[in-house]
Amino acid sequence: MTNQDVVILNVGGQKFTTWPSTLQRFPESRLARMLAGNDDECRLVKGQFFVDRDGVLFSYILDFLRTLQVSLPSDFSDYQRLQREANFYELYSLADLLSQENSLKLKKEILEIRFLLQETQAFFRVFGSCSITIDELAGRIAVFSEQLVGTTWKNHHVPSQKALIPLSLERPSHHDLIFQCGTDRSDQFIARYVSIKPDKRKLINGTNVLGLLVDILCKEGFHLISTRTVSAEEKIECYCFQRTRQPSPLTISTSQTQQGTSVPQSKLIQIAKQK
Repeated sequence: MTNQDVVILNVGGQKFTTWPSTLQRFPESRLARMLAGNDDECRLVKGQFFVDRDGVLFSYILDFLRTLQVSLPSDFSDYQRLQREANFYELYSLADLLSQENSLKLKKEILEIRFLLQETQAFFRVFGSCSITIDELAGRIAVFSEQLVGTTWKNHHVPSQKALIPLSLERPSHHDLIFQCGTDRSDQFIARYVSIKPDKRKLINGTNVLGLLVDILCKEGFHLISTRTVSAEEKIECYCFQRTRQPSPLTISTSQTQQGTSVPQSKLIQIAKQK
């Protein structure tokens, strides 16, 4: 068999076709030895290699050899059986990845908005179980300040033509952020506007900002699961959201991922960080 010939495998009655180089991705594996005729469990029968194992699970084995990643359905639960198959084929790198079962399962992500409305000002504090989500949200929220001269809250609903001064969001930790909008009176009227991408408006009314924030979170896959009043005296409202976060793909840490390139099983294994 030349390196250009395709290989046909019959695994538990299901047939698969692939290149020899794919099966030789890990030279010390049982599949690589099979091509050399050195494994009694994988016998050549009528031009096909027959393996008396689970064909459905082998489809994930073959996908791993092709991509060096583990991509499983969202409802997949047979981690132990697939790990057993990986050990049978002596793909110990894959078995090690599958042992990180919790990393493959879907994660529940919680996000909480605390909203306080005081006369003409509104205060927001957003908490999130995933710091990456909070970072992304902070990058989409912009707050601007404007000094109002000779005007009042009632007759000032939209930003004037003056240049608005951008303000920084408060970040007490990686898991929360704080901002406010509305007007307050010191020596002069100060107005604070909030803009949340992709919406281009600059909003000054706290209720409008809350509605836009909720709408954007829902479009990002969050679902409102509860509301409550945190402080009756201060009238702090709390909105709790949840979404199912897709797991990060598991991958072999190597730059040698081109088709036909063998990878020693001593290569380090890592979980690819979620973008």
